[in-house]
Amino acid sequence: MFSFEGIRSIPDKAVEESQLQKAMLFELAMVRAESILSGRDEPSWDDCLRLATERQARHYDAKIPERLEKRDMDVATHAARNLIIMLTSVRRQASGAELEGSPVIPGLGWIASGAGDFSIGNILIEVKHTDRNFVSGDFRQVLMYWILKYAASIDNDANVWSDFLLINPRRNSALLVNFDYILRSASANLGRVEIFELLRSIVGQDLDHR
Repeated sequence: MFSFEGIRSIPDKAVEESQLQKAMLFELAMVRAESILSGRDEPSWDDCLRLATERQARHYDAKIPERLEKRDMDVATHAARNLIIMLTSVRRQASGAELEGSPVIPGLGWIASGAGDFSIGNILIEVKHTDRNFVSGDFRQVLMYWILKYAASIDNDANVWSDFLLINPRRNSALLVNFDYILRSASANLGRVEIFELLRSIVGQDLDHR
């Protein structure tokens, strides 16, 4: 675990004072950060709310606010600023490698395709705005992303990520892990091809049952 210089974590009190669902609050931060990183003019809060609403509307329990309070915007701005500093720092250390937003996560069988948060060169980056340390579910998520990416690379000879970075702008914490290391740890030393074949057999069995 490490932290970034020049960043203040977001006080829990400030987050709790917002009446927004935490998922919506930090979705606003993601939208704002993505827009600024893309080089466009600083987005209006109406535009941020519209796009965040579109994303959160995919979740059945999402509560869509009619308007934003100043305390909401303050927290979202703080989180967005932290995220931008973090990504800029990582990109600088990666020799200026390209920052990609929403990298494609290929599907396989009944597993639909999706998108990650960011990638920089060979590093997959996932953002977690939580009040806790990273947990096993976070690692399972990125491991599945890598396996799906690797499965697609076999057919199209594409590159796969060598490392993943979990970052938490809310707490100013991060963790960089090599994929080969965690694959060995999580799979009893199975190789890449063996892991892929195992996943393919599971997907194939499910399709047969359907």
